[in-house]
Amino acid sequence: MAATGSTSERREGADPAGEAAAPARSAKVSEIVMMNAIELARAIQSRQVSCAEVMSAYLHHIGRINPQVNAIVSLQDPDDLMKQARERDDALAHGGCMGWMHGFPQAIKDLSATKGIRTTQGSPILEDFVPQEDAIYVERIKRAGGIIIGKTNTPEFGLGSQTYNPVFGTTLNAHDPSKTAGGSSGGAAVALALRMLPVADGSDHGGSLRNPAAFNNVLGFRTSYGRIPAAVPDAFNSSLSVAGPMARSVPDLAMLLSVLAGYDPRAPLSNRQDPAQVVEPLRRDFRGTRVAWAGSFGGYLRFEPGVLDLCKHAIGVLETLGCTVEEAWPDYPVDRVWENWQPLRAWQVGCKLKEFYADPAKRALMKPEAQWEVERGLRLSAFEVFDASVVRSSWYQAVRRFFEQYDYLILPSAQVFPFDARTHWPRQIDGVKMDTYHRWMEVMIPVTMSGCPALAVPAGFNETGLPTGLQIVGPNHGELACLQLAYAYDTATSWISKRKPPLLGLS
Repeated sequence: MAATGSTSERREGADPAGEAAAPARSAKVSEIVMMNAIELARAIQSRQVSCAEVMSAYLHHIGRINPQVNAIVSLQDPDDLMKQARERDDALAHGGCMGWMHGFPQAIKDLSATKGIRTTQGSPILEDFVPQEDAIYVERIKRAGGIIIGKTNTPEFGLGSQTYNPVFGTTLNAHDPSKTAGGSSGGAAVALALRMLPVADGSDHGGSLRNPAAFNNVLGFRTSYGRIPAAVPDAFNSSLSVAGPMARSVPDLAMLLSVLAGYDPRAPLSNRQDPAQVVEPLRRDFRGTRVAWAGSFGGYLRFEPGVLDLCKHAIGVLETLGCTVEEAWPDYPVDRVWENWQPLRAWQVGCKLKEFYADPAKRALMKPEAQWEVERGLRLSAFEVFDASVVRSSWYQAVRRFFEQYDYLILPSAQVFPFDARTHWPRQIDGVKMDTYHRWMEVMIPVTMSGCPALAVPAGFNETGLPTGLQIVGPNHGELACLQLAYAYDTATSWISKRKPPLLGLS
């Protein structure tokens, strides 16, 4: 296996995309699916609309839009979904509301377990796997009244920020179906942007919530480790991957986070703070707030021309809010962060996949990047993992000290604009070769390694209509602070409401 994790050896028929999807046929979009999530919850709970009407509107909209982008997969039987919606209506009629998501159609990222609904992780090895239990956060969505309608597409095993796999194929960008949706929460981002879901859930290791948010002009929130609990085999070593919410408005994002967050005894390191904390008033005075802009870390990172220009223009909005913006970043060699993330990545990813790799028949079904991660993990010693973890801890301490001087750190949410959906991953950026399948997302790794929360917000569109975004990074467990700045920024820019995807046919 080449050290680059080349995809040139992929199985026949696994080309990421064929022809670009045709434009949507002219059709009126339901007012129900155009509501933001908080409006929808109020309309349902006040019985202005029924849960059955909501489900019918969403299923009709999904039937029209989803075939053009392939964002929602494993869609459940419509008759059963309508039956569940009517049951929610019966509960309301008798004074029973399950919670904020009562009657919401929700599709779960296909990396997360859903009881009774297959969870493939985009792998032919798991094509027919049906979990017997839900992931913790899926349990919480159900308890809050959400109806699981299916799954959202993801790359194979969630590897790489390009959503394609041999089970379901490629998910296409909401704003330009010839381009990638990003990933690994690509299906979630596209379904959200095209109003096929009121809110969406995802996960993030190396940018999997932040990059697809940037590529599809929505919000994605990588949370602090432990904010959203997960029941994993190794409960005492903090994972580099976390779950998080996606939404089209900051209040919606905060409400979904309040549903997903909170302590669970199955996850002993999960956060014990009250989940309702994140829905405290989002409006705040930002005069005198100190914001650091890291950009390319002094030229260390490479960017496609135009990305940094849009980001720098977007940062000007923060100054109009009263923030003082300076170019700065933590005092630590950022190249060491990348170098030591790689063994930790191979350790954590490789351990999850090693059983598949050990079986030659299953190994043959794994994409090259997955095999490469396992092979790298097999070469690691315990001492090397420890040394990389020490660097991770040193970087965290540098970031912690940095937040004693600055209130926020701002970074781009991507190093490139959405690229051709038939391309597996960018081989170079601005003339510089990318030496691994994930090097083109290196701007995400400093946040991942810090454990801090990062909220991805839109930064605008280039001259060809492709979007990009910013990461609003706060101190450890500073989710509310991130939401507050994002709320002020989004109110000032309104990128999501003013630049709707052309596939909706609203322009």
